Amino acid sequence: MADIVLGVGTSHTPQISSGWELWTDHAKRDQGSPLLGADGEFHTFADLERADDEKLRAELAPAVWESKQARIEKGVTTLRERIAAARLDVLVVIGDDQKEIFDEEAVPSIGLFGGDELWDYPPSGEHLERMSKFPGLAAAQWARHGDEPTPHRIHADLTRHLAGELTAADFDLTMASIQRDKHTLGHAFTFPRYRLGLSAAVPIVPVFLNTYYQPNVPSPRRCYALGQAIADGIRSFGEDLRVGVLASGGLSHFVVLEDWDRKILDYMAADDGEALGAIPRRYFRSGTSEVLNWIAVAGALKGAPMTVVDYVPGYRSMAGTGTGMGFVLWEPAAAPAAV
Repeated sequence: MADIVLGVGTSHTPQISSGWELWTDHAKRDQGSPLLGADGEFHTFADLERADDEKLRAELAPAVWESKQARIEKGVTTLRERIAAARLDVLVVIGDDQKEIFDEEAVPSIGLFGGDELWDYPPSGEHLERMSKFPGLAAAQWARHGDEPTPHRIHADLTRHLAGELTAADFDLTMASIQRDKHTLGHAFTFPRYRLGLSAAVPIVPVFLNTYYQPNVPSPRRCYALGQAIADGIRSFGEDLRVGVLASGGLSHFVVLEDWDRKILDYMAADDGEALGAIPRRYFRSGTSEVLNWIAVAGALKGAPMTVVDYVPGYRSMAGTGTGMGFVLWEPAAAPAAV
């Protein structure tokens, strides 16, 4: 029987991997974007700018950024070490596709891939030209995509088993088996390998959860139930496997909702699926929507002790923009020790 031996929650923002010196550059991208505020509504950068907020200004000091970058590196290192120590046979990655594998032709609410591998492709020349305007993005590219086409193994047998079990549990899935030309595995699913050190020998099961694109974004309650069903499906798989389940993305961005993030983490630590499911859907938009990936993993690891390795509110402008960066472990007490 397969057993879940580890749960992981990680932000994957470029802010993690570019170095604090480029956080100002990341802030430039915020100025032209609609920004989801603490009220669950969108605002302009100018609307949110608080020139007289000295507490926020203190968050933007270079020494504070440098200290936060050190905490980020420590959090990433802790996750890397725990993933390595778990000696996983497979990692289920719950993340959101941002028009990388899928596009306007079809955006599944919940998707699985039943082939043997998915390829990560370097950005096109056109994409690199756009990215050159933002050095922070270019500096973080190494954590998102390789320099050359790179295959990522898929555990096809477990994927097909989960597809059957989830369908039997009344989840409507989109099942793909062919990677279309010019479509790449997305950064939510490459991040565990490139940034968290997941061995290329460990296959993944990508669960494509549509968090970004309305109108078919699943509710937080549905995501929690999906995680529970994934856990049941893993445990019913006939092969003995050590399985990890990882949430990729989040927390709040592109406005840091620090109180909201901490509330989410508290609900997860308390194993409170009801509270997670009751969060208004208007908050799950833009980058903050990726918290739905975490809620699904919280469902999968229901009952397991959770540790917040760190939470780093990465403010990067006087509009309060940035990313709430979280690093979390769930460690089932019943999991056998790796040898």
